[in-house]
Amino acid sequence: MSPFARIASIPVASAAVVGLVFGVVVAPPATAEPCTGAAAEAQPPAAPNTAATPELPGVSGPPIGHRPRKANDSAPLPNLGKLSRSILNSFMPQSARVQQQAGVVPPAPPPPVPDAAAVAAPAPVPAAPPGPAPMPAPAPGPPPGTALVGWVTGPHSPNDTIKRFAITGTDLGIMWDNGDPANNQVLMAFGDTIGYCSVRGRQWRYNTMFRTSDRSLSETVAIPNGVVKNQYSGSPLWAPALSKQVVNSIKFAPSETGIIPTSGIAIGKTQYMSFMSIRSWDNPGQWTTNFSAIAVSPDNGENWGVYPQSVRPASGDATPRVPYVPGGEKFQVGAFLKSSDGYLYSYGTPSGRSGSVFLSRVPQNLVPELSKYEYWDGGNWVPQNPGAAQPVIPGPVGEMSVQYNTHLKQFLALYCNGNNDVVARTAPAPQGPWGPEQLLVASSDFPGGIYAPYLHPWSTGKEIYYNLSLWSDYNVMLMKTVLP
Repeated sequence: MSPFARIASIPVASAAVVGLVFGVVVAPPATAEPCTGAAAEAQPPAAPNTAATPELPGVSGPPIGHRPRKANDSAPLPNLGKLSRSILNSFMPQSARVQQQAGVVPPAPPPPVPDAAAVAAPAPVPAAPPGPAPMPAPAPGPPPGTALVGWVTGPHSPNDTIKRFAITGTDLGIMWDNGDPANNQVLMAFGDTIGYCSVRGRQWRYNTMFRTSDRSLSETVAIPNGVVKNQYSGSPLWAPALSKQVVNSIKFAPSETGIIPTSGIAIGKTQYMSFMSIRSWDNPGQWTTNFSAIAVSPDNGENWGVYPQSVRPASGDATPRVPYVPGGEKFQVGAFLKSSDGYLYSYGTPSGRSGSVFLSRVPQNLVPELSKYEYWDGGNWVPQNPGAAQPVIPGPVGEMSVQYNTHLKQFLALYCNGNNDVVARTAPAPQGPWGPEQLLVASSDFPGGIYAPYLHPWSTGKEIYYNLSLWSDYNVMLMKTVLP
């Protein structure tokens, strides 16, 4: 296969895709944390998932830029169950204010009570004979609040990701619906992934992926077993019980130390994933990207290629292969939102967690074509000019996810703010206006450092589920918030 393969089944049939490889392509090493505690003690079995993975260029340790500021690396593991300090006054008493800002039409007021003197007294009604006791009122639903449901990955997870996928530590867990009615699943993309700590290179991978059809979410997001070359199994695998790196480097940048997913969406049954090419992990909450781009999979995430025309350089010296366009730096960390109006909305922030949120959109059949994107300038959609984009949510904003919520009848955005709290905002339209921040999870509930709240695409009502990364354990937790 040529390095610029074509996929005729993709809606944009003319788009060339780099690196869509259907063979087994291995990757990774490095001195990575956390290889301590239960992760360090886990010993690989004699077979089959103990193979050392080759060295990845630039990997020299954990992705320090993902570490939240003031995170306590030695913090004890959190307890499962409801959090004590979260969702204090969340969506109340400001809910009316949020609706007014967002332009939502309030419900009609009740009709006035007529003057008692003008109403004729009704004829007396004879007392009815005693009947059966009234049915008791239905039990109230769970009160508003947030709980830690369970661990999705790592040594504490019911998914046993060490033995089943060679994953002792990872982060992110970006979720989206795969768009396949016959095999409906949620796909879940992770960032830098560590395997058995005693294997050479610690089986480092830039990214990995799970698949699930679990709808109960009672203890975690349950992941089925992986099967090699089975596009609906629990994970794309290199070998039995060894999850593979799904998106590989396209080698457009002279210096690269990570290929990190930032969002995913299905258009039809074609999977699209935005990712960032990491130039350097700098300081907690800070990193520098070479570019962002879009990967595509025609087979439910089993194999991925990258559209060269989707590459957005973050600066003039980021890559010699693609010219820098002013404003491209605003769209390095992405968040997809598929709307019923025929557009795919793509939110963006600059590298790191200190920037504001910007917004673009594109017809859903033209996702990889940057020349077809429009950018929100605060009042209008401007074609082909990312430099025109103006903030829709002020910074600092960390990794973000957005979806429509049927209970709130608003678009709902989750992210971590400058205090590293998980907060939510609501709006009547993708471009806003977005209401004020509402607290869902206080950073003080997780001293180990939380980041990247990614919404579950099947929880769009009063109860929302989302993945949340914990730095001190370097693994992903499933959270549940009951909205007021």
